[in-house]
Amino acid sequence: MPGDTKAAKAGRQQMKALAGGLWFPLFFFVGFMLCYLLPFHAPQPHDVKVAVSTPAAAAQLRAGLDQRAPGGYDIVPAADPAAARQAVLDQDAVAAFTLDGGKATLYEAKANGAAMESVLSATFTPVAAQAGADLDTVELVPTAAGDGTGTGLFYLAMAWNIVPYITVMMLLRVVTIGRRGKLLTFAGLGAFVSVAGFAVAQALDVVPNEPLAMVYAFLLTQAVAWVTYGLVPFVKQFIPGVAMGLFVLLSIPSSGGAIPHQLVPGFFRALHPVMPLGNLVDALRGIFYFDGTGLLRPTLVLLAWLAAGAGLIGVGVVGQRKAERAATGSAEEEIVEDPAIEAPRETNASGGPSPVLTGLAADEHGSPVADALVTVMDADSHRLALVHTDETGLYEAVLLGTRPVPGESVTVLLSARDRAPVAARLHPRPGETVRKDFVLTSALAEAVPAAGVPAL
Repeated sequence: MPGDTKAAKAGRQQMKALAGGLWFPLFFFVGFMLCYLLPFHAPQPHDVKVAVSTPAAAAQLRAGLDQRAPGGYDIVPAADPAAARQAVLDQDAVAAFTLDGGKATLYEAKANGAAMESVLSATFTPVAAQAGADLDTVELVPTAAGDGTGTGLFYLAMAWNIVPYITVMMLLRVVTIGRRGKLLTFAGLGAFVSVAGFAVAQALDVVPNEPLAMVYAFLLTQAVAWVTYGLVPFVKQFIPGVAMGLFVLLSIPSSGGAIPHQLVPGFFRALHPVMPLGNLVDALRGIFYFDGTGLLRPTLVLLAWLAAGAGLIGVGVVGQRKAERAATGSAEEEIVEDPAIEAPRETNASGGPSPVLTGLAADEHGSPVADALVTVMDADSHRLALVHTDETGLYEAVLLGTRPVPGESVTVLLSARDRAPVAARLHPRPGETVRKDFVLTSALAEAVPAAGVPAL
């Protein structure tokens, strides 16, 4: 029956809308369970390098640790206690253990993470007791005075990691700034947060005064921003999930910042040397606490991510130009929304019910145009609504938002593949339903709106 068909169609549309609204929070939930709860709930050592003062002691200790913590430690023989201690300072080992008669000493570096110190102490205290000695712990590389937990550096790095992603998401909504302007904005904001973040951390005494850190912070901001921006043409509306997956769900657990990467499962340990945040953390530790050792890999990896972002942007530009030559209009770069920072608002600034725009999109022969993109913007080019026409060419846009609508004009822009875009300016009032029909002609002809309203 026609009624059943209409009801079934409405049900399918509701399910589609519900799926579109729920995919991101469900993705985020599953991501946090797998990428945070799983690796962090029970940290265990894996291949933690410990320098031991003599080859004989190293062999004996290796046998004992293989029974106590299989695969947990990689024992590195050293010629003497001084060499074992130096291995920690050179980042050739995470810790050093010496046993001289009845004296056992564990050399640690808090700069490698307070969690690592706890695991090492828990492991080597019974080892020393078994040898009939009390364990003496020596702190070789303490963190800055204002970083008592040893994680301040990580939270600073995380701010530098997340800000560029949010910047890309916000600028995708700004239709009045072109690609070059956005790239310049990424660079300007990246420079600002790099300098400002370092200044704040310095003021709080969270990090030592090593300005080189700002260069690596800037590299990270550009790598994240350029890769995120470059991925938009390829993943389109899924960019929030893809970017959050890369730079939050995978990067943070593998970074070694909150929990040293040697204490998390193998998947995240394998990601540590290749993810940008983990390389920034390694670079910052080298700069701040280890006299600049170990900077080669982080430098190359961050530059590789930046190059990958430039490559993605370049490929996207080539694809767009091909589409333009083929006369296929596309505005996908400007229609992405981030569910993490977008929230629906049910009333306008006056507190009254929101206006509703509705209408029909048809071609020059009167046939409906399905899946046409309908974008509604206010006078300042802020997007108020984003919908698509259904199979019958109909659209309905509720103007949610806090910006004033009464007395102001809104611009309605329609675009569809193989058709020239068309726009009209309307003046809706709170609670009013305004109908506006459009005719979308082929891309080779000039598009005009229906019902006698001139196009902009």
